[in-house]
Amino acid sequence: MPSRKKRVRYRMEWLGLAAAAKIIPLLPRALCHYLAIFLGTAMSVIDRPGRRVALSNLEAAFADEYCRSQRGKIVRQSYQCFARTMLDLFWSPRLTPENFARYIEVKNLERFQRDLGANGGCIFAIPHYGNFEWLNPTTGLLGYPTNILTQEFKNPLLDSIFGRLRAGFGHRTVPREGGVVRLYKALRRGGRVAILVDLSLRPHMTAVPIDCFGLKASVPFAHAWLSERTGAPIIPLHCEPLPQGRWRVVFHEKMAVSPGATHRQVAQACWDRFEPVIRQNPAPWLWTYKLWRFLPRNPKRAYPFYANFSPEFDALIRETAEPAAGAPAPL
Repeated sequence: MPSRKKRVRYRMEWLGLAAAAKIIPLLPRALCHYLAIFLGTAMSVIDRPGRRVALSNLEAAFADEYCRSQRGKIVRQSYQCFARTMLDLFWSPRLTPENFARYIEVKNLERFQRDLGANGGCIFAIPHYGNFEWLNPTTGLLGYPTNILTQEFKNPLLDSIFGRLRAGFGHRTVPREGGVVRLYKALRRGGRVAILVDLSLRPHMTAVPIDCFGLKASVPFAHAWLSERTGAPIIPLHCEPLPQGRWRVVFHEKMAVSPGATHRQVAQACWDRFEPVIRQNPAPWLWTYKLWRFLPRNPKRAYPFYANFSPEFDALIRETAEPAAGAPAPL
């Protein structure tokens, strides 16, 4: 049971977010946009630990591509983008079939409709890029409600608030505990599921190592396993910022996965759809997230300061290594 101090803090957090859930939908859209810019800028200064992580991530990912002042600007914009994403999540009850086109532009919708499985099911692979929270209302308002795999908060009181917001527009939230089995059943019934694919997982049975900006990261392969078991296509999906507080939702072409592809190869190919997007405009990615927590043995490049050597991760890299030279790539 949490300590008394922690219970008081949890209750205060709940009260603050419950109030925000009531107040923010009442605000004009333009005010939310400028408020997010202000809050994001302030947090990029106040949140010194998060800023240090973000700067270290940028330095490791891009090496000498950006100078220190440029990295600082990207970090500030990243905070602003995340603030917009959170405020937009709380504002999302205002979205309707009649008005959402004013705020959200959709790209490649017709191709996505062609790429859907025979039973209408698919697996949305999503990164922490741009307004990833507004992918839910977009797909819901377009008529494609989805089962969304979510991570519970350390403060359990917050789960109901975020769950209610994310489960709007016909969606259904699925807790991570036992969630993959539930997603499997949903896909078998012709449903759709959404999975964040750039999470950092401990190197165990549910993770594979992939190359992200030339650095090894331990990420989930649930999307690869589900596609293998159900035949549902994997469709990468991201949301990028537009001027004046608008967003563009981009449906990527479905993954072409050969029968012999490993889970690691599928996870890598999926990430390879997103890395060029992030390289072109890095600011909307969540740079404060500790993606590279695990360090392999004898790394060829410098990793962020928070990375630590993990024998389990090093073993996982060896176990999932590519076949000897000359073997054809399944993807």
